[in-house]
Amino acid sequence: MRLSPRHPRYASLRVRATLAEASRTGLVVPEGLIAHGRGEAFDYLLGERTSPSARQAERTAAEWLRAARHPVVSVNGNVAALAAPAVARLSRACPGLAVEVNLFHRSERRVQAVARALRAAGVRRVLGLRPSARIPGLPSDRALVDRQGIYTADVCLVPLEDGDRTEALRALGKRVISVDLNPLSRTSQRADLPIVDEITRALAHLAEDVTASRVTLGSGRFPPVDRRRILSEAMRTIERNLNRGAAGARSRRSGRPGRSSRRPVPGTSGRSRRTP
Repeated sequence: MRLSPRHPRYASLRVRATLAEASRTGLVVPEGLIAHGRGEAFDYLLGERTSPSARQAERTAAEWLRAARHPVVSVNGNVAALAAPAVARLSRACPGLAVEVNLFHRSERRVQAVARALRAAGVRRVLGLRPSARIPGLPSDRALVDRQGIYTADVCLVPLEDGDRTEALRALGKRVISVDLNPLSRTSQRADLPIVDEITRALAHLAEDVTASRVTLGSGRFPPVDRRRILSEAMRTIERNLNRGAAGARSRRSGRPGRSSRRPVPGTSGRSRRTP
């Protein structure tokens, strides 16, 4: 399918086309397409941009990654399809950051597909191809982990994660950084440090912030985080955007220009701000 860069939803359509092709190759499962659609809906509500509170959470997450003695980023099919180059940039920016494949719908074919995508993007070492440990209390294949990776990590970055594994990782005493556009999800609610932002934006910011941070590598000194405040700010951002959209709709019905008419309502008009 040919996409016109002049289409107002061009960036979003590119992402969808990328995931659709990844589903045809087996890298992404159908359930992953559904999950992406849910996330995209929340991105509309968040204004398709990184909010100030999310940006601050990303800066703190970068400090946590530098302070960690054994940080790991967990990669599933959607992350590999959408953000493999961003994962590679982050791994280069953060010395000691391990990259591990972890899948709910696990098969040897999908594991190899994710590993190929990561290597093609520049990740030199990929863990999780031959699991050597198991997270207790998880019935799914997401419990299968690498003993040199997630199993012994002190900080786990888990983009596009599911809530039960977030809880299980925390039960093991690990600090969990999530990247999830839904502030109401169990993942966001349970993570130690929730980042409510789109995956490619978040990982790009993390790579920048890790490079700029002066936190001593492996120091074990983690800045405190108020995750409830982070989530509350995300929901307030959604509330403001909904109120702005409602005000714009009222002014259009009345024929009077409202304050919101000067700015496109997220997801309804104007060019997408989503990073492809």
